Amino acid sequence: MDKRLLPVRARWMAAPLLAVILAGCARGPDYRAPDTPPAAAGPFVSQSAYTRTAPPPDDWWRLYDDAALNALVARAFDANADLLQAQANLARARAIYDEARSSLWPATLAHGGAQYGRDQAAWAGGGQAPAQWSYSGGLQIAYEVDLYGRVRRDIEAARYDAESMAAARDAVRVAVAAETTRAYTDACTLGDAIDIARASAGLAADNLRLVSSRLQAGAATQLDVERAGAAAARAQAAVAPLQGQRQAALFELAALIGKTPAEVPATARQCRHAPSLATALPVGDGASLLRRRPDLRQAERGLAADTARIGVATADLYPRITLGASADYFRNGQLRGNRSWSFALGPLISWEFPHMAAARSRLRQARAQADASLAAFDAAVLRALKETEQALAAYNAALTQRAALLQARERAGKAFDLARQRYRAGAIAYLDVLVAQDEFIGARAQLAAADLRAGAERVAVFRALGGGWQTGADAAGLNPTRARTARTDPPIPSARP
Repeated sequence: MDKRLLPVRARWMAAPLLAVILAGCARGPDYRAPDTPPAAAGPFVSQSAYTRTAPPPDDWWRLYDDAALNALVARAFDANADLLQAQANLARARAIYDEARSSLWPATLAHGGAQYGRDQAAWAGGGQAPAQWSYSGGLQIAYEVDLYGRVRRDIEAARYDAESMAAARDAVRVAVAAETTRAYTDACTLGDAIDIARASAGLAADNLRLVSSRLQAGAATQLDVERAGAAAARAQAAVAPLQGQRQAALFELAALIGKTPAEVPATARQCRHAPSLATALPVGDGASLLRRRPDLRQAERGLAADTARIGVATADLYPRITLGASADYFRNGQLRGNRSWSFALGPLISWEFPHMAAARSRLRQARAQADASLAAFDAAVLRALKETEQALAAYNAALTQRAALLQARERAGKAFDLARQRYRAGAIAYLDVLVAQDEFIGARAQLAAADLRAGAERVAVFRALGGGWQTGADAAGLNPTRARTARTDPPIPSARP
């Protein structure tokens, strides 16, 4: 062996070794979670006697203490089509992450085969080439030296994407729990409203019979009878729309638990009184809200993934080094022994040089996407706070209105009883009774509508608070009190590495 070749070979072997040593230098910014407004960590603005600052439980629907509702939510978690789709999307994202992680190991490709035939072109003898068997096989190995962290940043982005998809799945769980609870409570509340409307229609029918009997006795006029008949018809007409709304709520509930409209649960059909809470709503504060909302975690993980892709785009500005090796085997009647084997070993350097406009453009795209994701996260924080405050304000208004309507119904009922007594005594005209009856029936209908609205607003509060997904998911390190950390972008390198 020529000793003059030793320094050259030593330098050739040192190149990949140096690349492995320098592989710990990853390009692009290291991600740090953004801050949220410090004021967002405090108590909610919309405070009232109907809420308390205790943190809400994750399985908030159990506060209703309704076994049928608990079972329906559990069935929805198991069979809801939207939730199954979100779970499948999460499984796909995790598979993509596993694929990205495989880049840490050498890529291998093996092949082999056998053929029988005649190769006249390769035949060196005279006459026709003989038919024979040919055997071939080979193995190729390639390993990218992660000199500038491209592979690791790509793995980071895939991991953050999977975590973002997990948060999206959790957001669907929140929606499923809320919509299932809303459909069930609506069906129960509407069942009670239907009973009240039927009772009101029966009351109006009783008055119609009373006026008709007094007409026969000469104590009432036909005008009074017609007015009473019209009032009875109006009261009866209020029943059908409520029945239609209840059927719609039951069909919605069936779809949420993965059933057809013909398979509405019997517990929901039989429910006539809506479950309610025995205490004020536990709502927590802004800090717990930001940790609990899955959409915030989804936006934050998306920002992390886009920040990692800046590193991927930055690494593309530098040379990419791949260590490769291959071995091939081919044997037939003419090639045997050592002639059947061949191999190759060595590094491959690829670089978008000197024209790097495309690589620089991709880096600018990645930075712009990260800026957009940061703005989207800030918008998600503000939207979460806004939705929660709006839900609390609407809930407080609904309960305040219900309290006033409850008092109005009680007074209207007393006024109607007094009017009927005075009418029987001949002290007032039937028109006064009719007015008192309409006011009483209207007050009962308004109170039933207020019950429906209060139940829906209560569920809206729980949904805005972000509960309903299983505990244990990482809140992605959101800290409302941490000051914003500016993301510093490294300068774009020149053409020389």
